[in-house]
Amino acid sequence: MLKRLQCLLLLILSMNVFAVDKITINGLFSGKAIVTIDGKQRILKVGKPSPEGVLLISANSREAVIEIDGKQNTYTLGSHIGSSFKKPSAGETVTIAPDRGGMYQVNGSINEFQVKFLVDTGATLISMNGIQAKRLGINYKMDGQESLSETASGVSKIYIVNLKTVMVGGIKIHDVKAAVHDGNFPRTILLGNTFLSRVKMIREGQILRLEEKPY
Repeated sequence: MLKRLQCLLLLILSMNVFAVDKITINGLFSGKAIVTIDGKQRILKVGKPSPEGVLLISANSREAVIEIDGKQNTYTLGSHIGSSFKKPSAGETVTIAPDRGGMYQVNGSINEFQVKFLVDTGATLISMNGIQAKRLGINYKMDGQESLSETASGVSKIYIVNLKTVMVGGIKIHDVKAAVHDGNFPRTILLGNTFLSRVKMIREGQILRLEEKPY
């Protein structure tokens, strides 16, 4: 009897061991993602694992957070997730596909507040406008260091501030310098080199991957 119970337990455990070789993100919606897993199309809903054990954590029309083998990463429409994505050598990985305009936009957070970033390798600092800074609780005129920045529109006044945390996907960076423009520019927060220089950037065709650097 004991041996039968042991065999049954091993059978149940073996049913929960999944091996996923390839996933393609075909469609993204609020709380739902249409994917192809090893050639089989699945509709993933938040909190409900697929028969292969792939779990959708969150999703909107731009990106989805998916858990595979206990690891969570952010993926965008058209992403191809293979075995090389499961265990990135440097740590957490974020995969970003370009939008229709060829821009790389990704959701993240600043000081634990949700924001949308535009990846900009030409920006020295993470940059935001004054309205965005106030929404994030940043008193840039009081706490920031006044400076000047040369833009396409000419020289403008900025304030250099220190952000406690900046997070994109599972990559979290502490103590990041940023510039606050005292006006309406830029409309989308620019993810500049004060963050990008502290991660590893890899291009695979049109796909951009950000990898956490080992410490």
